[in-house]
Amino acid sequence: MKQIDKIAFEKKDQLYKYMNIKLTGLIGSEDDWLANLSNASALLWLLIDEINWAGFYLHKKDKLILGPFQGKPACVNIEIGKGVCGTAAATRTTQLVKDVHAFPGHIACDGASKSEIVIPIIHNDELIGVLDIDSPTLNRFDVEDQIGLEKFVTTLNKYMNWEDIN
Repeated sequence: MKQIDKIAFEKKDQLYKYMNIKLTGLIGSEDDWLANLSNASALLWLLIDEINWAGFYLHKKDKLILGPFQGKPACVNIEIGKGVCGTAAATRTTQLVKDVHAFPGHIACDGASKSEIVIPIIHNDELIGVLDIDSPTLNRFDVEDQIGLEKFVTTLNKYMNWEDIN
């Protein structure tokens, strides 16, 4: 068992640097994608304040299918191009949504969610899935979170064996 402590940081970039170091320790020597994504979602849940869901949707058969997560039960299938997650997958760009109720076609898996950030996971130019984090707070996520979480996905891509995911 690896010890991970929740530490208060003055700046978000310090939090994300710490998070990436801990992520590397968790997944750096493990080949199993399911174990690694499970630990990654648990790490996000432990270290990021003011969130109510953190996890992954994986690209399978032209849909996003629910993967490892922390939070309330979630939508199982999301069509590419639908909702925040489907839009991130279709456009292959991060979606930083300050108010999910203002997002056209938002899919409400948890009515308490008010803001969301979704980062596409692209490896060798192939869509693997998305990292999805929801918050019950409006305007919870900003550009610093986006940069930090995109680096988190980069760390995932560096160590993950995506070959066995499908």
